[in-house]
Amino acid sequence: MKKLILVAGARPNFMKIAPLMHALKGNVNIQPILVHTGQHYDVKMSGQFFDELNIPQPDINLEVGSASHAVQTARIMEGFEKVCLAENPDCILVVGDVNSTAACSLVAAKLGVKIIHYEAGLRSRDRSMPEEINRLVTDAIADVFITTSIDADENLLNEGVDKSKIFMFGNLMIDSLVEQMQKALNTNLSFPLLNKNKTIGLGVDFFEKQYGVLTFHRPNNVDNAASLAKLVQLWGEISEQIPLIFPVHPRTYKNIQNFGLQTIIDGFPQLFFIESLGYHQFIHLVSKSKFALTDSGGIQEETTYMNIPCLTVRPNTERPITIWEGSNKLIKTEEIAVEVQQILSGNGKTGTNPKFWDGKTAERIVDLIEEL
Repeated sequence: MKKLILVAGARPNFMKIAPLMHALKGNVNIQPILVHTGQHYDVKMSGQFFDELNIPQPDINLEVGSASHAVQTARIMEGFEKVCLAENPDCILVVGDVNSTAACSLVAAKLGVKIIHYEAGLRSRDRSMPEEINRLVTDAIADVFITTSIDADENLLNEGVDKSKIFMFGNLMIDSLVEQMQKALNTNLSFPLLNKNKTIGLGVDFFEKQYGVLTFHRPNNVDNAASLAKLVQLWGEISEQIPLIFPVHPRTYKNIQNFGLQTIIDGFPQLFFIESLGYHQFIHLVSKSKFALTDSGGIQEETTYMNIPCLTVRPNTERPITIWEGSNKLIKTEEIAVEVQQILSGNGKTGTNPKFWDGKTAERIVDLIEEL
């Protein structure tokens, strides 16, 4: 029997690992070992996802916690090397572009363990993003490349990867979305507001397709006081036209407090800040929204599948397929107000689903692993 280690480190990884764990259940040819590096350790950022996505508790938890990129990567490598030496896997499967992905790949490469990289070939071409460095490092040493879209295939081919090692099988995030959508729609959309003794809810304070969703956490948007202040003011002005709901990232919220921006937020009664949500509630929230305003990665794919306009406030994206074929649009901060007005006027961007975004990606991946 082939021994396969699957690595999960941060919130987005869990939505990608879940369909694989389900597809591997009862498989007589592959023994999966789930390793959680503990890169994200908050309950809503990690533990809750195992429950909601019906993933078994990890076989191994490295519990590395938060630290600088260098320290966290080193801790993961140290812990994962011990795992590989003890388990002697035939191959590892890493997903996405977090520190755990690059760190575990480096360990496996030096131990001669085959590396399968799911979501290979994505490129923002912005090396100021830590995720871009992780992508480049991982793809430089991986053995098998599983991609989500044709542009990723082209990137890998241009970088000299042998075509026989590249497999475009679709999007595991969409597998999770398809499988979990009904459960998500059955969740309660009622949220306590941060810093306020009040709860808001769908059908009471806001109505379907009559609100927008915010998600912001990129350093160039939220770690600089001037940039974040400009965004907060724009969010507030937009909320005067349509309510905005922000399941705020812990680091973003901390910066808002440190930069003294809470008073500005308090001046806009329809700008709702709530705690980070579990997967089901978040998907429910997005699915009923008018649009998403974001700088995140995964939501670009989820909104494309749900055909909801998505405005991504970044100079680039590693998921251009969501722009070419989907409902995503890349914009600058100064374009936010105009683009939101376009959506409110009924002219929001719509699109179609890319090839193989059909909920069956995990099955294709498991079939490949059996053949390796």
